[in-house]
Amino acid sequence: MATQFPDDFKCPISLEIMSDPVILSSGHTFDRASIQRWLDSGHRTCPITKLPLPDQPSLIPNHALRSLISNFTRTPLPKPQLEHANPNPQTLISVLTSKSSPLESKLESLTQLTKLSKRDSASRRKLTESGAVSAVLNCLKIHSDGFTLQEKALSLLLNLSLDDDNKVGLVAEGAVSRVVAALRFGSPDCRAIAATIITSLAVVEVNKATIGDYPYAINALVSLLQNGKLIREKKEAATALYALTSFPENRKRVVSCGAVPILMRLADAGLERAVEVLSILVKCKEGREEMMRSGNLWGFKKRRGFGYLYGVVGG
Repeated sequence: MATQFPDDFKCPISLEIMSDPVILSSGHTFDRASIQRWLDSGHRTCPITKLPLPDQPSLIPNHALRSLISNFTRTPLPKPQLEHANPNPQTLISVLTSKSSPLESKLESLTQLTKLSKRDSASRRKLTESGAVSAVLNCLKIHSDGFTLQEKALSLLLNLSLDDDNKVGLVAEGAVSRVVAALRFGSPDCRAIAATIITSLAVVEVNKATIGDYPYAINALVSLLQNGKLIREKKEAATALYALTSFPENRKRVVSCGAVPILMRLADAGLERAVEVLSILVKCKEGREEMMRSGNLWGFKKRRGFGYLYGVVGG
C-alpha cells in the first residue's frame, strides 16, 4: 500500500508514510520519530543536505503536509506532539531564508512567526533582532504558486510594524518597495493588507515624507480606491491616504494622482473616510481647484451634508 502514496508523504529516513511530519531548520520534512532518533544518536547535520544544525534543533509541526496525508488516507493521524509550543524564532527564520525550503515549509514557518508576533512588543522585538524583517520581505515576492505566501508574509509584516521602534527600521530595510509592489500586483486581500501597512508605517512623521516620495506609492493607493474589488480595499486605501496627507507635501501628490473625483464619488456612496481625506485636501490650493473642476460639488455637499468643505471651496 505504501507504494501508492506520493513520495513526499514518505519520511526520507524511514521511507515510511509519515504520521507526525515535522520540519527541520534546513527546510526538509521528516517523521518526528525518525528525525528524533537521528538527533538522539548525536547527529547535528541535516540527513539530506548535510548542512550543520543548531545544538538544540527545533522540530516544527508540518500541519499542511499532515493534513494532506490525512486527507489522502482518509483516516485521522495521531494528534501531533506539542512539545514545541514555543518554537525557536531563529529556526523558523532559517526555514524562510533557505533556498531548499519547500513552499509548505515556508507557509508553516510564517504561520508560527505570526503567532509569536501577536504576543507582545517584546516578542516582536526579538523577531526583528533575529532577522525576521529581511526574511519576510524576501517572501513578498509574488510566488508562482499564487499569493498565499505573500499574504502570510504581509500579515506578519503588519504585526512587526505595530511598534513605533520598528517603523523607521522597516522603511530603512526596504519595506516600502515590497509593500507598494503588493499594492500594485497583489491579490485583493494582499492589497488591503499592504494598504494597512502603509497606514501603520505613516504613524511616524518621517515615514510620511519617505512613503509619499516613493515612486508609485500614492498612485497605487489612488488606483486601489478606484479599482479595488473589495470594499475593504477601498477603505484601507482611503485610510492610508488620510494618514499620508497629514504631511502637507503629500496633499499635492494625492491631488495630482486624480484622487479628488474618486474620493467624491466614494463619499457620495457613503464612505466616511473619503470625506475625511477630502477635508484635508481642501486645505491646499490644488485640492480646492480640483474640487471646483469636478462639476458636482454642490450635489456632493447636499447629499453628504458636508457644508464645511463647500464653504472652504467658496461655493
